[in-house]
Amino acid sequence: MTKQSTYRKCEIVDLGLVSYKETWDLQKDTLQRRLKGELPDTFYLLEHPHTYTLGKTADGKNLLFNKSELEKKGITVFEIDRGGDITYHGPGQIVGYPIINLKEWKLDTHLYLRSLEEVLIRTCNDYGLDAGRAEGLTGVWIDNRKIAAIGIKISRWITMHGFAFNVNTNLDLFQGIIPCGITDKKVTSLKEELGNEHNLNEVHEKILKHFKDIFEYDEIIAKKKDSLSVSI
Repeated sequence: MTKQSTYRKCEIVDLGLVSYKETWDLQKDTLQRRLKGELPDTFYLLEHPHTYTLGKTADGKNLLFNKSELEKKGITVFEIDRGGDITYHGPGQIVGYPIINLKEWKLDTHLYLRSLEEVLIRTCNDYGLDAGRAEGLTGVWIDNRKIAAIGIKISRWITMHGFAFNVNTNLDLFQGIIPCGITDKKVTSLKEELGNEHNLNEVHEKILKHFKDIFEYDEIIAKKKDSLSVSI
């Protein structure tokens, strides 16, 4: 079932490097305002400091570092309300949080999840990487190596949370967890696959192009961080 308005737009906000707690609060506020029609669809792009997040179905045993190791490495831990198990966020990783109304696109949560994957698959393809899906698993994969994790929540057809795409990410910090509870596969990044670092703004542009196309927006509008009604 599709309920699509005649003209659709999405505001894009680059938050830079920002704490997990701040963006979690921001997402919840934006979701409520989107429900009330006070805001259009909004897509936050950002990086987090070193953070582990455990989704609703996470097994605490998949967090391998103890409290002392977490403090030494400066890693914070959050138990959150998205789907999925445990993952890592940190500098050099592009995190995307779309707060969009699926009633104005397509009322299909599975399609939404697969469409987020498709945005990042096409972005990888832009860099000559043969990325795709792994049967029975979420995220974006290059052979048995996971380059992007996805975990979402949908409330009254408004989305929150989203994806974590490894660009220049320090992959060593994935050793403190069993990523997504999967023991037989590896984690990778654009840097790891291609042998060099990449400009995050350039990667943003590629992600936004595919996001606009796949989610059928007529217009995406860059909005400044300092124009937000909630302080970050």
